[in-house]
Amino acid sequence: MSPHPPEAVLVETPSLAELEAEASRLGLVLRLQVRRPARLAWTLRVGVARREAAAGLVLLGEMKGWALPVPMGLRLDTMRVQGGDTVAVGPLIWAACFAWALEATPCRQATLLAIRDSERQHRCLVRYFRQLGFEPLGDLGGSPRDLGRRLIWGGAGLLMRGDCSEGLRRSVVRLQQL
Repeated sequence: MSPHPPEAVLVETPSLAELEAEASRLGLVLRLQVRRPARLAWTLRVGVARREAAAGLVLLGEMKGWALPVPMGLRLDTMRVQGGDTVAVGPLIWAACFAWALEATPCRQATLLAIRDSERQHRCLVRYFRQLGFEPLGDLGGSPRDLGRRLIWGGAGLLMRGDCSEGLRRSVVRLQQL
């Protein structure tokens, strides 16, 4: 018997069900929590956890966002990955967000903020988001005209937009390289 798990069998644009199966193959649990209050917009929370005998499910990563019912309506906000052995967590979260948007909403593009907490961290975020296919839209700074958008996004930084299909494809490529 091989010490390695069977090879990934993800298709180029997997469904959420296929992503959940891939997570399970990797020993992880992928879950989405979606709400649509008053049918105006969706709220989204994607989580990836690992089952551990002593602790039950241990959360390894999550992303929060929301979606408006328009093609450029997906807004991805907070992403957090923690713990050990988390190399597949980020790509699974990204892929699930994009697959959900493509399957369940009219959203075809996603917007996010590469927050500028520190210059070094900001550069790393911009590089990471570009690898997922996001392109800069413009700076969100400290001027009075940016105040409303800063309240929505939670800080200053670079607003970026990416195509959901391309982001899903790139996330799957990362998963297949594990």
